Amino acid sequence: MSKIAVIGAGSWGTTFSKVLADGGSDVMLWSRREEVANEINSSHQNSAYLPGVKLPTNIVASTDVEQVLNGASQVYISVPSQSLRSNLETWGKSIPQDAIVVSLMKGVEQKTGLRMSQVIAEHGISLDRVVVVSGPNLALEIAAEQPAASVAASSSTESAMAVAKASTNSYFTTFTNNDVIGTEFGGILKNLIAVAIGIVNGVGYGQNTKASIMTRGLSEISRFAAAFGAKPETMVGLAGLGDLIATSESPLSRNHKAGEMLGQGFSKKEVLEKLSQTAEALVSVSTVLELARDKKIAMPIVEQVELVIEGKMDPKDIAPHLTHMSDTPQGE
Repeated sequence: MSKIAVIGAGSWGTTFSKVLADGGSDVMLWSRREEVANEINSSHQNSAYLPGVKLPTNIVASTDVEQVLNGASQVYISVPSQSLRSNLETWGKSIPQDAIVVSLMKGVEQKTGLRMSQVIAEHGISLDRVVVVSGPNLALEIAAEQPAASVAASSSTESAMAVAKASTNSYFTTFTNNDVIGTEFGGILKNLIAVAIGIVNGVGYGQNTKASIMTRGLSEISRFAAAFGAKPETMVGLAGLGDLIATSESPLSRNHKAGEMLGQGFSKKEVLEKLSQTAEALVSVSTVLELARDKKIAMPIVEQVELVIEGKMDPKDIAPHLTHMSDTPQGE
């Protein structure tokens, strides 16, 4: 049986380790914190991130990243997007030369605007070895073995198939496609719409407002992704619409929760202090808008979200702007 490495023992990294282990793989999981690794190995739990979840015995955790990576046929990376580059600079050379490298991250690098697969490729990993996994994947639900699906995207059908096979089990199904751009941008951009819906939820608006923002938001992020080369069908698949639905209304979604707190009047600083894990939308919104401006793409919903995040717009004023942007009738 081949060894699989997972880098990052937060909620998603640990959950995906469970998915892989329940699919029959032997998994080594890298944890930054010694106490987390010890708990996983001794009691098969990660109570800090997945309380009440029993982990399979074929997950072994370690704080020694070189030990985790040694001999791995597949390497899954689940670290905060803004720290990926520094992580790769530290241990990237220890990734086996023939290993498939899988991004479980949903973000863009602030300084460069690069997607995570692009950052990985810059560190000497050929694109045919890079796979992106994304979809409607709330960690606690999957860890509880509630049925779910995701998609593995790669320029290499062989690599995508290998990842899909490893990450499919009785409760989790992984499909494949070759649209890396669309799959990544779907995961990145839906976070911004989830914040918008969280904001109006926090203010107290109802389902009509939220549905209007969700559908118009999907149109907005689809235009953006297509301008960068994504396939339209990807944005109405698991990595686009599927992820948007799951993230936009769930209390398990960090981005939805961040938006809800903003809608209730908390400042960006207060929201960041209250969240135990990163809400990617709060750090990626300005970078996404810079990319949009470079392509001359109108993103009025995301622009309004940024204004609320930065304290430049009262949250209660956001919904009329998002659903009624001009006095002139517009085509849908």
